[in-house]
Amino acid sequence: MRHPVSLYLLLSALLLTSCQAPRDPGTLVFLIESSPTNLDPRIGNDAQSERINQMVFNSLLRRDRELKLKPDLAESWEAPDPTTYIFHLRRDVRFHDRRPLSSADVKFTFESLLDGSLTSVKTGAYRLVEKIETPDAYTVIFRLREPNVLFPVSLINGAIGIVPEGSGAEMTQRPIGTGPYRFVSATPDRNVILERNEEFFGSRANVARVEFKVVPDTVTRALELRKGSADVALNAVTPDMAETLQKSPRLKVLKSRGTNYAYLAFNMQDPILKQRLVRQAIAHAINRQEMLEHLWRTTVRPAVSVLPPFSWAFEPDVRTYPYDPPKAEQLLDQAGFPRKADGTRFTLDFKTSTEEIGLLKAGVMQVQLRQVGIEIRIRSYDFATFYSDIVNGRFQLYSLRWIGGNIHPDILEFLFSSENFPPNGANRGRYENPRLDALLERARRTLDREGQTRIYSEVQRILAEDLPYVHLWYFDNVCVYNRRIRNVHLFPAGDYEFVTEVEMEAPQ
Repeated sequence: MRHPVSLYLLLSALLLTSCQAPRDPGTLVFLIESSPTNLDPRIGNDAQSERINQMVFNSLLRRDRELKLKPDLAESWEAPDPTTYIFHLRRDVRFHDRRPLSSADVKFTFESLLDGSLTSVKTGAYRLVEKIETPDAYTVIFRLREPNVLFPVSLINGAIGIVPEGSGAEMTQRPIGTGPYRFVSATPDRNVILERNEEFFGSRANVARVEFKVVPDTVTRALELRKGSADVALNAVTPDMAETLQKSPRLKVLKSRGTNYAYLAFNMQDPILKQRLVRQAIAHAINRQEMLEHLWRTTVRPAVSVLPPFSWAFEPDVRTYPYDPPKAEQLLDQAGFPRKADGTRFTLDFKTSTEEIGLLKAGVMQVQLRQVGIEIRIRSYDFATFYSDIVNGRFQLYSLRWIGGNIHPDILEFLFSSENFPPNGANRGRYENPRLDALLERARRTLDREGQTRIYSEVQRILAEDLPYVHLWYFDNVCVYNRRIRNVHLFPAGDYEFVTEVEMEAPQ
């Protein structure tokens, strides 16, 4: 494993020999770490799929830069009672194949998830929908089995996208949406190309063509930016590299507070990790501050919840796990795992992708856990294989991040309800707690914000004791971009939607 300092030196040396590459002046090249796993917005749940889908599709609602809900395909909506939501659609929207949008498309999109036509982790978010009515071409009525005051949050762009009525498996290969960009092509492990939708109902994008170029290696991404063969990378280089790139006369670095969240997850059905004392010991054995200082510098902040601190439901007063190896050793002894003659207690597999920073993080945790007698075997795979293993429960430990979806407390049900095991949700560790399930159900039915806040506070306190996740940190957004790009204004969740606003000069 390469140390961050050696990465820094390698980058610095290579930058000295870099040169400008020929460019298509009308295409913005945006570097991403991995290919999207599925461009059907009803299915794709990884970060790249959801972010790129936001460019191609729209949903009934969207979130603005202040994270407030705003109309998108719906021009207005109302809730006449706690189990009924009525949406009135815009009348000026066409899909990229020029079909007009109607309520039938909205109804089909959600019913294809609910009737079993598709297998998707997103299905769980809509399981309370009893019936969808379309009294006319521009009105959609959702009738729920029980109150769910957070239901509108599940209808935002990124969480879901509206597809044309009758769409099937072909949507994964050639998606057709209504968004500011239309799909051109996708080559696995190479790129996704989009072009401007000239008939978009909203503000037209300034850049005519965008190539999302897949570059798995962190150093290579930095070199492409420096050479001018790429224009933008968002949260895709290390802090050391960002500092080095900022010295280039061709590049700028923009930093802003973000909401994205990193965690360490356990397989709760594993015979070792199902013991809460073991999970708590691992939490005490991880030196987060060391990783913050050496891997991330000042671009991350310690996390104590899935929710970011400015979420209305965030609860700061929960159990925390400061770095304390003696306490970790005590808990492991108490759990029945004494050190053997060779000094080890047990061995766990830590799965990660081949992306550089993920390997570095796994390597640091390997060293830290070894100090308390836990041996870690690092298993790295290309992102598609890694992600498939995680969704299907083929892991003991893994670390990933939640991007965008952790703003609202409904994510707590999506991640930790026993009804949301894959493929119906994202409870990938198969965590079960009847008390938690009951609280989450109460939260859905509670209509006043004060009552909801009390319930979600208790939910977070239970999770802090049970530890299906070890909370690591929240990321700030770090965007490195070519100076020919202007008007860069990031979204807190690190979405790619800012690309629709940027302006671009011809390469120098």
